[in-house]
Amino acid sequence: MIVLGIETSCDETGVAVVEEQRIRSNVITSQIDLHARFGGVVPELASRAHVTTINPAIEQALADARIGMRAIDAVAVTIGPGLVGALMVGVAAAKAVAGALSVPLIGVNHLEGHIESAFLEEPDLEPPVIALIVSGGHTMIARMPEHGRFEILGQTIDDAAGEAFDTSATTTSRCPG
Repeated sequence: MIVLGIETSCDETGVAVVEEQRIRSNVITSQIDLHARFGGVVPELASRAHVTTINPAIEQALADARIGMRAIDAVAVTIGPGLVGALMVGVAAAKAVAGALSVPLIGVNHLEGHIESAFLEEPDLEPPVIALIVSGGHTMIARMPEHGRFEILGQTIDDAAGEAFDTSATTTSRCPG
């Protein structure tokens, strides 16, 4: 099965083609320069930038994977958490592709996606797993008893370590996600 994955929860447009558990392509367009002068992500600017980068990113991901659009068996897309406007761009694009191809559309929780991505790098890893998620506005410990199900065991209630990490790593604040 070949899946086109679309991620637009914050300020990067990410599109990948995954076949079974092999990443065939991974395209990420950064908005870091766009937001740098503001000292953090501006949600409206992020959404507008996704509108201009989503189609070229999809085309590039397909080209890098050396496949045509008709080879796609399903489309996966981030449905949250994240910036509402940014998420809407990705979901709209994913719906359009899935509808045009008459293939399934799979909504993915951004945080669950972080946990599941470990299985791409470590195919011998098997649930149950405990994961530390440090991503933008989210810092939590989660348990995944089986694929497709995760439980939050604990999380920060104020500043997240992910924001501090993002800020120190890029010298600009990042958005929740």
